[in-house]
Amino acid sequence: MKPSLQNTILAGVAGTVLMTVVMFLAPMMGLPEMNAAAMLSMVTGFPIVIGWLMHFMIGVIFALGYTFLFITNVKIQNLFVKGATFGFAVFIFAQIAIAMMGAIMGGMPAPEDGMILMMIGSIIGHVMYGIPVALIAKPQQ
Repeated sequence: MKPSLQNTILAGVAGTVLMTVVMFLAPMMGLPEMNAAAMLSMVTGFPIVIGWLMHFMIGVIFALGYTFLFITNVKIQNLFVKGATFGFAVFIFAQIAIAMMGAIMGGMPAPEDGMILMMIGSIIGHVMYGIPVALIAKPQQ
């Protein structure tokens, strides 16, 4: 049985909020500043408010992907582990998408603080996104 659409949307928003908090706390943990909305705004040329809307819409879209693809096809019982695994899969997908955008646009600017720290921060953020998605968008009993 699938979660309700309302729970899936809530899961996407909650996961995106937690990921955003992690992004803004990253510099306090010695990681580079990460702002997905600013990056989306820069890449698309739209104002930052559109970047924020896109950031949250992407979070909801991935939660829908979790509901319709991941829940039934990934046989992990522990929701924390399932959510962390989903978040890591979203991280991989995001890296492929960014590489494709960079190829189309002729390259992306290099992060100021180094790629390794940026990747670590991004993995943490995406894993923290996936956990609430799994906990909130769990199948209804």
